Amino acid sequence: MYLSAVVPIYNEEGAIKNLHKKIVNVLEKINKPFEIIFVNDGSADRTLEIMKKLKPLTIINFRKNFGQTAAMDAGIKQAKGKYIIIMDGDGQNDPEDIPKLIEKLKLDGMDVLSGWRKNRKDHFLKKFSSKCAAVLRRILINDGIHDSGCSLKIYKRECFKRVDLYGEMHRFIPAILKIKGFKIGEVEISHNPRITGKTKYNWKRGVKGILDIFAVWFWKKYSNRPLHFFGGLGILLMLVSVISGAWAIYKKIFSNIDLSDTSLTILSMGGFFMGILFFIFGLLADILSKIYYSSSKDMPYNIKDIINND
Repeated sequence: MYLSAVVPIYNEEGAIKNLHKKIVNVLEKINKPFEIIFVNDGSADRTLEIMKKLKPLTIINFRKNFGQTAAMDAGIKQAKGKYIIIMDGDGQNDPEDIPKLIEKLKLDGMDVLSGWRKNRKDHFLKKFSSKCAAVLRRILINDGIHDSGCSLKIYKRECFKRVDLYGEMHRFIPAILKIKGFKIGEVEISHNPRITGKTKYNWKRGVKGILDIFAVWFWKKYSNRPLHFFGGLGILLMLVSVISGAWAIYKKIFSNIDLSDTSLTILSMGGFFMGILFFIFGLLADILSKIYYSSSKDMPYNIKDIINND
C-alpha cells in the first residue's frame, strides 16, 4: 500500500460524499495503490448511512463520540500505507493539496509535513483563539509549525510505530514526533469555507488544547526524568523554608519578636514538608515513567466494527 488517507468524521452528512469523491479522484491520478479510511466518531446523523454507500472505503465505526484525537489514532493504527495523509471531514481541507504534500515531503527529505492555512476561511473568534494558542505553543514547545491546528498533514508510516494519541493531542503530533527525532516541515495549503454542518470547535476544546500544550511541554522536557522537575521544585521549597526558618530564629533571638505574630514559622514548616512531598512525588513519577516506557497502554476508545467496502 502506497498511501492511506485517514479522515475522522463526526456529524458531516452534508460533506462526506463530495469529500470522498474528491479524494478518490486525486488519489487515482497519483496512480499508486491507496486506501481511504473514514472514522465515524459516533455521528448522530446520517453520516454512517452515507458512508456505507461509498466505495472504495474502509469505515471504522466508534460506539460513541470519543473525539477527533481518538478517531485519528484509530485510523492511523488501521492504515497500511507507506505514507499516511490525515485531513478533516468537513470539506475545508482540499484533497487537491495531497500531491503537493507528497512531493514536498519526498523532495525535502521530511518525515512529517504539515499544512499551513495561511489564508484561513474561519470566523474571527476561531482565528483569534488559534493565534493566541499558537503564541503559547511557540513559547513552550517551539515545534516550528505555524498552524498546528491544521489537520491536513502527511506522515511516513514509521512515525507512528510507538505513538499513541490522547486528549486533544492531534494538534501536537508534529511536536511529539520532533521530540522523538523526526524531521518535520510545513507547506502552505488552500483552505475552503465551511459549506455544510457546524463547527465542532468550542471553548471546552480550547481549554483542553491549552492544557495539552503544557502536557507536551512537560513530556518534551521531563518525560524520562520527572524527578528533575518535581525533585527540583521540592528542593527549592525546602531551601526557601530553611531560609525563612533561619530568618525567624534571627528575629526571635536578636529582635525578641514573638513568632506567633508572624507567618514565618508556618511558612518554614509548611514549605519544608511540601518540599519533601514534591521530592517523594518526583521519585514516584520517575518510577511510573519507567513503567510507562516498558509496558503497553489501553486505548481510550472502543471500536464497534470495521467495515470494508471493496
